[in-house]
Amino acid sequence: MNTRLWSGILIVLFFVILGLTWALFVIPAPATPPITATSTPPTSTSTQPLSARVVVTSPTSGATVAKTFVVTGKAPGPWYFEASFPIKIVDANNNFIGQGIAQAQSDWMVVGDVSFTAAVTTTGYTGPATLVLMRDNPSGMPENDDSVSIPIVIQ
Repeated sequence: MNTRLWSGILIVLFFVILGLTWALFVIPAPATPPITATSTPPTSTSTQPLSARVVVTSPTSGATVAKTFVVTGKAPGPWYFEASFPIKIVDANNNFIGQGIAQAQSDWMVVGDVSFTAAVTTTGYTGPATLVLMRDNPSGMPENDDSVSIPIVIQ
């Protein structure tokens, strides 16, 4: 092909690119449709902390337990990480005296409540103590910390 034809093609291509660039900045983007209840997944609108939804069925508040005992109940799915969350036992002076790991009994990657069970073991301590269920927080961010405390008595 000759030089004149190539020059003509380049000039036409330049004006096409110039026109498309102008159109990109001048023509407004189409409006997005409004979000409706049928187009979005359900989300929680509650401002309650997750701890408000944690229910411990055993042991009950003030119950007397052995040095090794089982904790059962339900917690919301976001309370877990990798299907578990930590439990600790502290004495009346907030000294660590025992621990356990709560395990989800079904799919934990849900927004709803998930049953859990945990075997908890304490040291040689006897007397009043506090069972502390802690939200698993692998991020370490303080705003994700949450816990539930239940008074118990260790025999």
